[in-house]
Amino acid sequence: MKVSYLMIFGGFFIGISSINAQDKTNLKLEDAIQLAWTKSNEISLASTKVETKKQELQSVKNTQYPDLKLTGQFLQLTEPTVKLEINAGSGSFPVPDRMLIGQASLKMPIFAGMKIQNGIQLQDNLFQAENAMASKTKEDVAMRVIDYYANLYKAQRTIELLKENQKSAEQRVTDFIALEKNGIIPRNDLLKSQLQVSKIQLSLDEALNNEKIINYYLVTLLKLPTETRLTVTESDLINFPKNSVPTDEQPAFQNRKDLEALQFQEKASQDNIKIAKGDYYPAVALTGGYAALNLNNVVTLENAMFIGVGISYDVSGIIKNSTQVKIAESKALEVKNTQELLKDNIRVQVQQAITNYDLAIKQSAVYNQAVEQATENYRIVKDKYENGLSDTNDLLEADVEQLKSKIAETIAKVDVIQKYYELLSATGQLSQTFNLSKI
Repeated sequence: MKVSYLMIFGGFFIGISSINAQDKTNLKLEDAIQLAWTKSNEISLASTKVETKKQELQSVKNTQYPDLKLTGQFLQLTEPTVKLEINAGSGSFPVPDRMLIGQASLKMPIFAGMKIQNGIQLQDNLFQAENAMASKTKEDVAMRVIDYYANLYKAQRTIELLKENQKSAEQRVTDFIALEKNGIIPRNDLLKSQLQVSKIQLSLDEALNNEKIINYYLVTLLKLPTETRLTVTESDLINFPKNSVPTDEQPAFQNRKDLEALQFQEKASQDNIKIAKGDYYPAVALTGGYAALNLNNVVTLENAMFIGVGISYDVSGIIKNSTQVKIAESKALEVKNTQELLKDNIRVQVQQAITNYDLAIKQSAVYNQAVEQATENYRIVKDKYENGLSDTNDLLEADVEQLKSKIAETIAKVDVIQKYYELLSATGQLSQTFNLSKI
């Protein structure tokens, strides 16, 4: 035979992976995605980063509140020499041996060049950016689950088709053995049919191996026991509900979370410029407090309250701070350029995803026709063979073409689904499809 089964599946199985297990578990695609969202280490890390930014935001917010400090001291004195500037008379002056000091101070920032307000806004934008990146991580994980899930279905369906073909090939060998014994066909034809069975077995072994690899990757991602074997039904994939198909990049500009994160980072960079410029202004704070002192046998000070305004201004900052402002402006320009670069990449990604989806639909239609053609061709060749009008080579080749067309049809159907979800991912609409925000 001219056609090798290994060549049939070589292109498909390169790079895919999947299962091994004793228990067969059916898991719907949406349930698998939800499970990945719950168990994935990537999601946990993204959520932790969001929590960190949330606490950093709260920390900056705390700087706008007053600073209240309480201090107290108890001092044991040795034999001090006490001299009073006022006239205490001729009597002896008591010598103190201990001193107590207590103080409460309050400092309330009034104006700091708007650095506090801008600092809060900066951290809030960084928090929102981290939230957006966490959502992007969730979509990426969901897309990985979809790819594993679809490839697992391809592998399992391929195995089913190979096993069906293997049965018919083995039956053909049995029939040919009887025909060869009776001298109806030459031994060469029997050997060809046996060789076909061997090639089918090799392809089946490779398909089973790839199924195990894909399954292992998927159950590892879902944090399921490694012995779990997942099965994918046709209804979970082939009959998936399609929403409106994007036709341009506009939905991506509205929904892509990585672009949204950069937009918040750009806002944060503008806040950073304002903070740098805030050093040009003085800092003003309201101060107040209460003090008490007891120097035993000498003096007691109580109810000593004070209030005032404190001003600080770094005069040298007028010269030095211009560099910090330029650095902040340069970083803001970096973020702006990164955002424009991402938009260009999004345009390319969306256009490629649209083209790939359209191609997958066209190929699926062609492969549907190919199955009908290959099936009819095999029927005709088989009739001719049984009537002595074609040889064994023609029969076996027609059988191979029929098998190839069925496998190609299955792969093409799933490719349509994968390309559709890839298009949704490119336009940032994948989470809306599975309503992942509720997970």
